[in-house]
Amino acid sequence: MKYPEAEQISQLIAEAQKIVILQADNPDGDSLASALALEQILGDMGKDPYLYCAVDMPTYLTHMTGWDRVSKELPSQFDASIVVDTSADSLFEYLQLSGQKSWVTSKPCIVLDHHATEATITWARVMCVKSAVATGEVIYELAQDLNWPLNHEAKELLAVSILADSLGLTTQSTTPRSIHIIAELVEGGVSIAELENRRRELMRKSPEIVHYKGALLQRISYAAEGRVAMVTIPWSEIEHYSQSYNPSVLVLDEMRLVEQVAVAIAFKVYKDGKITGKIRCNYGSPVAQKLAEHFGGGGHPYASGFKLTDRRPLDEVKSECATVASQLLDELTQN
Repeated sequence: MKYPEAEQISQLIAEAQKIVILQADNPDGDSLASALALEQILGDMGKDPYLYCAVDMPTYLTHMTGWDRVSKELPSQFDASIVVDTSADSLFEYLQLSGQKSWVTSKPCIVLDHHATEATITWARVMCVKSAVATGEVIYELAQDLNWPLNHEAKELLAVSILADSLGLTTQSTTPRSIHIIAELVEGGVSIAELENRRRELMRKSPEIVHYKGALLQRISYAAEGRVAMVTIPWSEIEHYSQSYNPSVLVLDEMRLVEQVAVAIAFKVYKDGKITGKIRCNYGSPVAQKLAEHFGGGGHPYASGFKLTDRRPLDEVKSECATVASQLLDELTQN
């Protein structure tokens, strides 16, 4: 078997009937597609899968069939759980606040993730955290190991997962195996063109969102001799625009296209004072993970994020971000 954890995962799933599939409080294309793919796989195995995420699915993910089956409530009875696309306990803040986290920790739990950051979900029975471009890649390899059924919808969703986190197989973390898996899925009947067309149709923006994007672009500031681009999104805008489009996603790519910019950071400031940072880096400047880890977060070398709940002043956080990012970029040139 490719993964030594495969046999134990198979046994836990065999012993369970109702299985909750959990996404963290920051769902993205990989987490949702992975969760939906597992729902298909487990359903075809005769299990009763249940999709959970404590927050609403962002509108930009609704091109995936089944997104509306994700519930913000845990079932009162279940036998086991599977956490997808994270091994960080801190990303289940709302589950903790709901008082229902103990329901999950009291049952067998499997973690399926591809992030290189230190795992903190200590209550999991099995940790399957592998170096891969996406969690969908990990699930695909497990499916091959364990002869899990992959119907057409599951294959499409695994392709969506891999393409989402690899930005269309263009990131540095994309490996030959990532590309081979996509080829195998295409051989199995998946149409990349059809998946992209669905995504593009739902990515169309309203005039209001286009105008808002223009306002965000005008607010971009630069630091570290122009190498770091930053934008801030206050709670009023998060509340108003998030259900239509993720504000940070609107501008991060454009921020990275500015001359000299190596790192783009979108800060969100929430009603309770919480600050999050979404970090994206250009090729050749893989400092996102280390920058996020400095603030207690994590992710990939080119795409990471962090969350601060200590009510630090935003200006202080931005200044520290720029300083640390500059130091990390300098270290790259010195090595």
